[in-house]
Amino acid sequence: MNSSSAGFEEIPHTADCALRVWAPDLPALFAEAASGMNALMGVGLSAGSRTTRVYDAHASDPESMLVAFLGELLYILENEHLAFDRFETNLEKDTLHVVMSGCRLQSLTRFIKAVTFHNLRIQRTQDAYQVEIVFDV
Repeated sequence: MNSSSAGFEEIPHTADCALRVWAPDLPALFAEAASGMNALMGVGLSAGSRTTRVYDAHASDPESMLVAFLGELLYILENEHLAFDRFETNLEKDTLHVVMSGCRLQSLTRFIKAVTFHNLRIQRTQDAYQVEIVFDV
């Protein structure tokens, strides 16, 4: 893990692509995971006007919330050609609330088909939360 308090890095994976994400708390982990997924895909945003969306999810565990959130971002990207690069996240018990801001998609270098549950487990270390996410490409 990198020495900064939050971040992400691509990690080797045999068939798909994977990302290691870390942050000081769970809400920041969700925002870093979204930023990391954007980086994996090489998302380029247009210079046009910004769009704001609110996303709410309810799930029994944070892993399910993370997959649902990232899956929603993929859905919006594919169907509406919008990508988000700013995330204000709040997590209370079993509810994730995200206010996200972004623009129309200008470019994409790699398409991710899906976020998987493969070996997905959010772990708490002494000073951070971390997760490894495998994406189907």
